[in-house]
Amino acid sequence: MKYLLAALAVYIAFILQAKVSVLSISPNLTALIAYYAGIKYGENKGMFSGLLIGAIEDSLSSPILGPNMLGKGLTGYFSSFFISGGFLVWTPLLGILGLFVLTLIDNSVVFFSLSVFDTLPTAHSEAMFTSVMQALLNSAMGMFIRPSHAD
Repeated sequence: MKYLLAALAVYIAFILQAKVSVLSISPNLTALIAYYAGIKYGENKGMFSGLLIGAIEDSLSSPILGPNMLGKGLTGYFSSFFISGGFLVWTPLLGILGLFVLTLIDNSVVFFSLSVFDTLPTAHSEAMFTSVMQALLNSAMGMFIRPSHAD
């Protein structure tokens, strides 16, 4: 049942990501799910969830398999590593900053991978604007996604 709910959450994230936008920028909800998996279930499950979500996203939207897998896998891994007690104690502000930074990292990895191994997906300035806007949209959820050990 838990896996069915996770699959449903990923499916809903893909649908909302395609339909919802703010200033013509859609939030990166798949990075949000990888972040959630990492912060709730640890680095191994977070990284595996991110890799799986990234593989689905690459198969749906990317000409090559790998950029989203790497970006979402890193998001799932690092959310567990430095937010759930590895170096820092979780606070809502740290959740916001962590999700902001991890969304930027995810977008940068995808953009850089596509630029190197395929063609330049868009201009650098447009990619930077989109990445920052997606990070801002995602970061608001950082205060609500709490690790299990948080008060």
